[in-house]
Amino acid sequence: MLELNISELKLNSPLILASGILGVSYSTMKRLVNAGVGAITTKSIGPKPRKGYKNPSIIEVYPGTFLNSVGLGNPGIDNFITEITEIKKFKFPLIVSVFGDSIESYISVALKAERAGADAIEINISCPHAEVSSIGIDKNLTFSIVKSMKEELKVPLFVKLNPNVTNLGEIALAAQNGGADAVVAINTLAAMKVDINTKRPILSHGSGGLSGNAIHPIAVKMVYDLYKLLEIPIIGCGGASNWEDVIEFILVGASAVQIGTALYQGVEIITSIINGLKKFLTDNDYSSISQLKGLAHEFKTQEVPDFD
Repeated sequence: MLELNISELKLNSPLILASGILGVSYSTMKRLVNAGVGAITTKSIGPKPRKGYKNPSIIEVYPGTFLNSVGLGNPGIDNFITEITEIKKFKFPLIVSVFGDSIESYISVALKAERAGADAIEINISCPHAEVSSIGIDKNLTFSIVKSMKEELKVPLFVKLNPNVTNLGEIALAAQNGGADAVVAINTLAAMKVDINTKRPILSHGSGGLSGNAIHPIAVKMVYDLYKLLEIPIIGCGGASNWEDVIEFILVGASAVQIGTALYQGVEIITSIINGLKKFLTDNDYSSISQLKGLAHEFKTQEVPDFD
């Protein structure tokens, strides 16, 4: 009922852990597997250990909506190989998110992750509070890095898209033309919160990325638009916090949905979403979640009447 395939990955459910949320240790990833996610995406891993930005690095700005500027803090790929090896003992789909400071370093990190057992690579070219965002706002740079990595990798390559652009479609098409096996839409939105008493930004870095409930309608619209352009699968990401949000993403064209910020409620939210999806499918006489994909596109918006 909930099983599906994305590229070469076979998922038991359409839920995927989003990068940057809990995906840095074997023990937490195992809890998510047991709760019902179909695949795990690790935290973005770079060529060497990185501390990230100082606290405060994450704040709740509205209920269920957070602003973060972690700064890609991570243990580095050489130290992370042990975690990859451990989680792969479960024969479970593992997507390793990678970043670098050059095409060569992206490739190096990805190849190490692949050799350690990664089932797919997600490239982070879109974090709004780190230097990698400069790649994801340029269609030519996006095409070049995707093409170069596809020439080296054997496992599927997913591209996480930057929503902080004027034309996301051209970036997504560049990724597809470069050989991407899927895109993830979207990363967080660039945002800022200022303390009116201190007259300074609350986050130590200043600006950050907005995630959670507030960005969900934006992410839905972007997936809707991308579905009309792309031939490769789209993984929806952005503010999904219940089973209704997941259904909504699939109706506009997502093949699967990443869950991130919603996990502030606890791992149990995964089980709740899974149960809600199954009930919806049963109540509406669907045998597979994939039958819902893109159905929102069958609805035609009303045209503005011509009074000339």
